[in-house]
Amino acid sequence: MKRSKSYRAAADKVDRDLAYAPLEAVRLAKEGAKKTFDETVEVAFRLGIDPRKADQMVRGTVNLPHGTGKTARVLVFANGDKADAAREAGADFVGSDDMLEKVQGGWMDFDAVVATPDLMGKVGRLGKVLGPRGLMPNPKTGTVTMDTAKAVADIKGGKIEFRNDKHANLHFIIGKASFDEKQLVENYQTALEEILRLKPSASKGRYITKAVLSTTMGPGIVLDSSRVKNLLEETAPVAADEVPASE
Repeated sequence: MKRSKSYRAAADKVDRDLAYAPLEAVRLAKEGAKKTFDETVEVAFRLGIDPRKADQMVRGTVNLPHGTGKTARVLVFANGDKADAAREAGADFVGSDDMLEKVQGGWMDFDAVVATPDLMGKVGRLGKVLGPRGLMPNPKTGTVTMDTAKAVADIKGGKIEFRNDKHANLHFIIGKASFDEKQLVENYQTALEEILRLKPSASKGRYITKAVLSTTMGPGIVLDSSRVKNLLEETAPVAADEVPASE
């Protein structure tokens, strides 16, 4: 695959044999980001879990202190006063049967879905459409609720949802390249702490086996995933194959 000059220039500044402290990784990512648009900054973890086992799934939500830099488009399945509350809270699309039919017809112009419990019997029929995209409402993530206003406000305010895929990878956004270094590192630390908290008790051995930070168009930068505290401190990179275990 042929890479652009800007990608190669950014990649030349990254030593693939090293694992960088979060602050330095963020700095490198920002330096290599394009100036023509505001790139998204994302982190990917490889987890030491067996994704085939239900008791080793890692799934949750977290409110990033500085948001994601993107205002999510929220679809709410609700009726009556719960629908009104969702609209007042800023939901982009609200309805019940009408919205169900629209989604079944292939419409997918939204980033998050909330539903009241009484409508989950109908919303559940959209599993094959919403499930693969990680959009199916779930009580554990606060998206199946009678408090539609709070759910919408949380999502609009920077709440992200994450879950591991079938290969034991977990991806999440920590902001935009236009964020300052402190904002990106603090968002990363907040998400990291929640992911560590959610380590399945059935998972044994090394939990985070690899972590990589990247921008939309930039190269992957290996993170020192053993760093879980004082992430705003300057620290020299370490050999990528010598990163201590995060257990």
